[in-house]
Amino acid sequence: MRPKPLPYIVIIVLAVAAAGFYATKQNFWRTPEAETAVDRNDRSARAGMEPRTPQFTEAGGGREVLYWYDPMHPAYRSEEPGIAPDCGMVLVPKYADEAEALAAMPPGTVMLSSRKQQMIGVRTEKVVMAPVQRTIRTVGHLTADETKIAHVHTKFEGWIEKVFVDFVGMRVRKGQPLFTIYSPELVSTQEEYLLALKGKQILGESPFERAALGSASLLEAARRRLELWDISAEQIEELERTGKVQRTLSVHSPIQGYVTAREAYENVFVTPGTEIYSIVDLGNIWALAMVYEYELPFIRLGQRATMSLSYLPEKQYRGRVTYIYPEVDPKSRTVKVRLEFRNPRMELKPEMYADVEIQVDYGRRIVVPAEAVLDSGMRQIVFLARPNGHFEPREIKVGPRLDDRTIVLAGLEAGEEIVTSGNFLIDSESRLTSATGSMTH
Repeated sequence: MRPKPLPYIVIIVLAVAAAGFYATKQNFWRTPEAETAVDRNDRSARAGMEPRTPQFTEAGGGREVLYWYDPMHPAYRSEEPGIAPDCGMVLVPKYADEAEALAAMPPGTVMLSSRKQQMIGVRTEKVVMAPVQRTIRTVGHLTADETKIAHVHTKFEGWIEKVFVDFVGMRVRKGQPLFTIYSPELVSTQEEYLLALKGKQILGESPFERAALGSASLLEAARRRLELWDISAEQIEELERTGKVQRTLSVHSPIQGYVTAREAYENVFVTPGTEIYSIVDLGNIWALAMVYEYELPFIRLGQRATMSLSYLPEKQYRGRVTYIYPEVDPKSRTVKVRLEFRNPRMELKPEMYADVEIQVDYGRRIVVPAEAVLDSGMRQIVFLARPNGHFEPREIKVGPRLDDRTIVLAGLEAGEEIVTSGNFLIDSESRLTSATGSMTH
């Protein structure tokens, strides 16, 4: 069964509705900026006016327009304003004065109006040359100065009789008696020395020269043996003065410091291999700091450093770098650096942890804000602010970054003005301009 045809009145209503929808759509999208020259000619014709030839003075207060282009797809150009057919973007004008000004500038230079600069938040700053310092912060582990540790041994066997320093941690003076020791070897050597001394007194004036020389040599050999056993000159003089063999000998501290180990007890037999005392001078103390390997080029011997304790932050200790260890920790990728500090009041103690700051002085350098540098990995770019709203891209070579500043090694001079904010949008505009120029060629 064939469907009945629609009444003519229904067809007419549908046609009128479609025409109205189409007209509404056209008026919605056709803004004054997007109206083409053909539209204006049609409007002029309907008003009884003569159609005019399109002129490239459609915007910008009478400025000459070279062409209109799609900001999203610069390859699309039109001799008239309107809407881009592919993405619906409003075409923007390319002015002749802009093209002429940009042609004389380096590639990639863009020109932005004051209003556009304000919209994207452009800020600029003068490039300066200033003294630059950097602080490397790390943690230091305090330890004793290894060059100021004394280990007390005897060079002969014997029995300890009296102990004067009887606990670990006791502070001793240099030359202070530590203990007394009885040694049969030492007693016999003293006797030999006294015999040699008496023989020299008897044979020293002998008319036989060889006998006199022999007695002198024997005395010198006995004295030398006592000295090699670390018997002091004062003790030898006491032996000569009294002429009596001392049964025990006092052993004295070789340095001033604190006792860190003790094996001296009464009636204990000791040998030359026994470490009887270990004494540490804490007047100087070391701080072993761990520095990351990328910071190592900035560390050098003699460099100044400061140190503070977390529970005493107002007190600062000043020292210097004295050694850089030759190995890198494979796990933490750090290098051990030794710093030396004076410790006159003994406030710093081994096994403490402290906050360490190492000062790095770069001298006077060109520095810029870190946010002004656009780093692509292969190139570093800044934008120079030129007169009349022009912004020129400049490739630079950067050095170390210092918190929010970056050292510039090449490419900039003091006094030049660079963009510090909004440079990402300027870079996008610069790339767009370069792409447009390439497509033109």
